[in-house]
Amino acid sequence: MISVVIPTYNRVHVLGRAVESVLSQTYECYELIVVDDGSTDSTKAMITEKYGKVRFLSISHSGVSGARNRGIMAAGGEWVAFLDSDDYWLPRKLERQMEFLRAFPQYVICHTNEIWIRNGVRINQGKKHQKSLGWFFKPSLHLCLISPSSVIIHKSVFETCGMFDEQLEFVEDYDLWLRITSRYPVGYVDERLVIKSGGHADQLSKKIEGIERYRIHALEKLISGGTVHGDFLHSALDVYQNKCRIYMNGCRKRGKQHEMQDLERRMENILALAQSQRL
Repeated sequence: MISVVIPTYNRVHVLGRAVESVLSQTYECYELIVVDDGSTDSTKAMITEKYGKVRFLSISHSGVSGARNRGIMAAGGEWVAFLDSDDYWLPRKLERQMEFLRAFPQYVICHTNEIWIRNGVRINQGKKHQKSLGWFFKPSLHLCLISPSSVIIHKSVFETCGMFDEQLEFVEDYDLWLRITSRYPVGYVDERLVIKSGGHADQLSKKIEGIERYRIHALEKLISGGTVHGDFLHSALDVYQNKCRIYMNGCRKRGKQHEMQDLERRMENILALAQSQRL
């Protein structure tokens, strides 16, 4: 069984579309868990009155990571799939992924291609967003290439790699994918089975300023954790140093001397720690 987790916060205006896309799946062995992250709109009434088969969990507002983690802990399925409440699936999404996972049982995580809609208009993905099959760690160092709405993960992966870091305000998915892809190859169904909807005012990514600063922090966390070694560690350090240099140059141009010096000190500490890990 697949446990589908939809985290939501004050999105009753689009949540029904996401729920309906799950209920319309051709793959029928699933449970749907909607985790309400402290909404103040009519989310609870809409779900409980209209969708009796949906498991509804309500938590105090803690952010998307806390909501996803609550769904993972409540999941009764062997597999966990996520769907952001502003996105939706095409009907064969789960079916095609489970066909792939049955054919290639060595994979414990699988994602798909997507259609991107921004402000109601379909847009093309750039080359830098290209997805693939297999060991996906090195490409994932540069930016987040796995969409939460496209992924299915075996529940045992969370026992090995942990869940979403609730201390991270942003790039929580980038952080988790690095931990997972450093340990597991990634399955991939090259079909556009997810509709990602963007451009709206309450989209989390629109609130991020200086996203590289948050990715740098996630890389520091990964490198200092001591779980990445060899060629993967070398690649992580290369990307980390490059991101730091670019960000420090930006700080220098904008007169953010204190922030630049703080990052320079942190980089020196991370490089020294990494060197000791390799000895």
